[in-house]
Amino acid sequence: MNTVTIREYEHIYSKVTNGETEHSLKHHDFQALQSYCDYLEEKNNTRFFTLHKDSVQAKQYVGLIQLRSGSIVEILPKISKNNKIDEDKKLFLKMLFCLKEFKFKKSSAADLGVSRMPLYEIFILMYLDELQRLLKRGLKSDYISYTDNLHFYKGKLNIGGHIRYNAAHKERFYMTYDEFSLDRPENRIIKATLLYLQKRTKSQKNKKTIFQCLAMMESVTPSSVPEKDFAKITVSRNTKEYELLMLWSKVFLLGESFTTFSGNSNAMSLLFDMNKVFEAYVGKAVKNIFSEYIVTLQENSKYLFDKPEMFHLKPDIVVKDGDRNVAILDTKWKRIRSERDISQGDMYQMYAYAHRYNVPDIWLLYPKTENGYSGEYKFTSTYKFTSNKTENSFEVNIHMFFVDVGKINDSIKDLLFCIENNREQNQL
Repeated sequence: MNTVTIREYEHIYSKVTNGETEHSLKHHDFQALQSYCDYLEEKNNTRFFTLHKDSVQAKQYVGLIQLRSGSIVEILPKISKNNKIDEDKKLFLKMLFCLKEFKFKKSSAADLGVSRMPLYEIFILMYLDELQRLLKRGLKSDYISYTDNLHFYKGKLNIGGHIRYNAAHKERFYMTYDEFSLDRPENRIIKATLLYLQKRTKSQKNKKTIFQCLAMMESVTPSSVPEKDFAKITVSRNTKEYELLMLWSKVFLLGESFTTFSGNSNAMSLLFDMNKVFEAYVGKAVKNIFSEYIVTLQENSKYLFDKPEMFHLKPDIVVKDGDRNVAILDTKWKRIRSERDISQGDMYQMYAYAHRYNVPDIWLLYPKTENGYSGEYKFTSTYKFTSNKTENSFEVNIHMFFVDVGKINDSIKDLLFCIENNREQNQL
């Protein structure tokens, strides 16, 4: 299984046009990748990759794409200063664990050696870790209805079947009966997933764990038509422990994903928007460190217009002191190398937040990069409007702060100091 690893915004080439390089695929794989990128864009009405004549360029979506041939394209974020793949992968996984949709526990995926594994193997490892926790608690059993021609009376006689099959066999009974069994849809799907992964994993550690899990599920029949078994699953307290495993079984067996992506005949993907990953990572750190304040993530009580209420405003982080809004923090996964990289649209958005939440200070949080813009950009202006013949003025300050994702706690502590220091100066 060939794996090609690139960083966000880097290119993948065809070996026909670019020769043998570490960022190239065989021509048929390259064509399958182009076709799949077209499929993603059409399905989601959003461009996730940029297609050039001789290359496919990644954007801010990171993770992996598995092609039908078995080849894997691995896309990693640019995080560490020295751009070491193992370090970036380790940091990326640490950030993923903060994402709401990514419900895996850290467990063995946090081990130092895991970052040297391909992402695909890491996701298999996480699935197996979750399954082992379930197996320790015990698989759920259920009453399964069976219909069979028996030599003894058990359950309820199926009269129609008995007449049809046993006219000449008075010693048999065509019966419908219930039996308490592990052979329920969730367990069948898990076993089918294990058999699927057994053929595709190259990790000896994963192979060994799969063998052990299969041995504990010997009495379960693997699902032959997973779509039908998925349709039979009902969400209840009894199936809560299966929820995450079922999500990932859909990823592996059906090519689906719990993000906006899915698979087709050419490929399947497991991709994450780094804007959302960065937002979740920073949000969790802010909630932990801003302990003396009320911190709300994805606050959505305001609209841009009141009458009618239209265009929901959803700042990433709202910081309050009692009933008073102290600051709004908004994360942007962008590389800022100079003032020219600052988006005019972002500034419009921040100004709307300031007015609707009555907060004079907005903090735009960007990832800190080795060659990034290091200064603080402070936009201050006074806008006047007339209401009931009374002239009012409102001052908006938009600050930029660069978060070091490798030292997230120290960085957010620095941010807290900057916000409190700014509040003190404003009160003088």
